[in-house]
Amino acid sequence: MENPQDNNVQKETRSHDWEKSIIEKLAYASLDEQRKARRWGIFFKTLTFAYLIAILVIAMYPRFKSEITAGTKQHAAVVDVQGIIAEGKPASAENIIDGLRDAVKDKNTKGVILNINSPGGSPVQAHYVYQEILRLKKKHPDIPIYAVVSDICASGGYYIAAAADKIFVDQGSIIGSIGVIMNGFGFVDVMKKVGVERRLFTAGTHKALLDPFSPLKPDESQHMQALLNEVHQQFIDAVKKGRGERLVNDPNLFSGLVWTGAQGIELGLADDYGSVDVVARDVIGTERKVDFTPQEKLLDRLTGKFGAAFGQALGSYLQNLSMQ
Repeated sequence: MENPQDNNVQKETRSHDWEKSIIEKLAYASLDEQRKARRWGIFFKTLTFAYLIAILVIAMYPRFKSEITAGTKQHAAVVDVQGIIAEGKPASAENIIDGLRDAVKDKNTKGVILNINSPGGSPVQAHYVYQEILRLKKKHPDIPIYAVVSDICASGGYYIAAAADKIFVDQGSIIGSIGVIMNGFGFVDVMKKVGVERRLFTAGTHKALLDPFSPLKPDESQHMQALLNEVHQQFIDAVKKGRGERLVNDPNLFSGLVWTGAQGIELGLADDYGSVDVVARDVIGTERKVDFTPQEKLLDRLTGKFGAAFGQALGSYLQNLSMQ
């Protein structure tokens, strides 16, 4: 016959063992979570430290470059004009001008090469660079500035090149497009067919200028054409000032057409054949080239990538915490 007192003792013992097991599991779980938190803390601290060091190195890169080139042999300074010419892009006026200024400041710069591969872009940004090239040529007459075209140098790209002392191309390069364009679409008839009513309210007679869902007004069309003509004439004047008597008297020269590099030489839009290496060696007189293209965009890309990676890692960490 079982003793009730013994049963009670056994029950109390099992209950005590169960509570002890739960407490141990909770303690181990807490210790494990603390270890994970410490590991993540060390990881983020290390990552942040490496990030700050990388930013410091990249931010100091132009200074390091100047120190490296100081006291060495003369070189050809290269400044890239690559892609669309627009504010906030690698080929912005700010970037190109910064590169040009750094190049002419270097005492070992024997000549500057604008390495151009651009279909054009903002006429304002191109004009900024054009004016700065003229200013630098006047301030540093002993440092020639040459433009070298690789694949394409059109519109705003040629606007910039026209300010250089000489323009060098490949026979297959595309050059020209001296014109201005503005385009859009009109959906008036489409809206009528699908039965859509346009409701537009403005304060100002021409505030809805070129609205694609409203009929084109003759006076607005004339206004915009006059605006384009004025900008086009500014472009033409800049090219004539930069190229002078080298330009051939051809009625199509400023029509917006493009030509090959070979045709460009015949028309006076370019001077000779040559790559960056050829111009540095045979024209400037040195095989040593130093890239003065600003590197700030690299820093922006780094910070952007780090921010995305940091956010993703932090999100994963918080998600793991919520699932535990």
